[in-house]
Amino acid sequence: MGQRQAAVESVVNRLGESSEGPEDPLRVLPAAFAGKSVFVTGHTGFKGSWLALWLSRLGARVTGYSLPPPTQPSTFVAAGVREVLAQHHEADIRDGARLAQAMRAAAPDVVFHLAAQPLVRASYAEPRETFDVNVIGTASVLDAVRALGRPCAVVVITSDKCYENREQVFGYRETDPMGGFDPYSASKGAAEIVVSSYRQSFFPAERETSHGVRLASARAGNVIGGGDWAQDRIVADIARSLSAGQPVPVRNPRAIRPWQHVLEPLNGYLLLAARMLAGPDGARLAEAWNFGPSSVEAVTVGELVDLFVAAWGSGSWKDASTPGQVHEAHLLRLSIDKAVTLLGWRPRWAVRETVRRTATWYRTFYERGEADRTPGFMRESCIGDIANYQSS
Repeated sequence: MGQRQAAVESVVNRLGESSEGPEDPLRVLPAAFAGKSVFVTGHTGFKGSWLALWLSRLGARVTGYSLPPPTQPSTFVAAGVREVLAQHHEADIRDGARLAQAMRAAAPDVVFHLAAQPLVRASYAEPRETFDVNVIGTASVLDAVRALGRPCAVVVITSDKCYENREQVFGYRETDPMGGFDPYSASKGAAEIVVSSYRQSFFPAERETSHGVRLASARAGNVIGGGDWAQDRIVADIARSLSAGQPVPVRNPRAIRPWQHVLEPLNGYLLLAARMLAGPDGARLAEAWNFGPSSVEAVTVGELVDLFVAAWGSGSWKDASTPGQVHEAHLLRLSIDKAVTLLGWRPRWAVRETVRRTATWYRTFYERGEADRTPGFMRESCIGDIANYQSS
């Protein structure tokens, strides 16, 4: 047995299936979202596209507000997301007047804010832009919610990197300090402070009868799944390299991340919003929440690539780390005790299943020639993953 294959089997052997947990809460989602108006910022991005598809499947009327798709290819085009939307706005969240107008027209019951500059390495090249979009953009969205004057549940998605990362072995809890070494991480910590300020200043629980807004934030990171082509994302690098028959360049093979399929945190966001909508008790959930894998599912970047290569069926990778490369966290874990205990949420797919489904999605995409990649041809694959996730 080769060294690489032995490494793959070592990882696979110590990873269990999805953890057992409380009674499945997914049954509440159709009733919570059917017929509801849902406003999603960042709907042309990777996570936003998957969220819009899932919401449409749940019977929601989805309005999207975002810049054009940030990559080519994109999940938004490949899965034909535009066709499932009630309204589609291509605009900047920092355009407060246009954002407020679009939100008023949608009259949302729920707002999911995902629009962001989402890349650590890009934040070194454009730090001011990163802070402007991620911090001022978040304030812009919350100002638009203030101007609505109607009850709604709001979930602002930030990142696991919002915490002051001390490279500790145990997971960060929602009450741990915000921070951030690089501009991206710092911008997400700052966005969380903005959310907390708006919650206390404009949407406090004790005055909910006057404003009707329940504002929460959600922290997740290292999300993988079909359709992420962002620069410097490990799975995008893997898929591009393997489809071209080239070794995968890996910058930080020993870094440990809380890998999870894109549907895992989206399930958390949906469940959080559904619980906040559900009567008077939902007001107490207007807080910060972590959504991540179980602690036994954490693997290194190198181990993740090994699993992906095994699922793909061929390929290899090379260590592309260089002296003096920009700082990226080595160890990052989240505590998900709060979401498991209070929301009944739980991770459903082990990392092995996550990688298998992700590899299958990309292989399906790349096995079609460019001329055959018509808009929407990957929607069936996305809907199939959503259906399988719901039944798992």
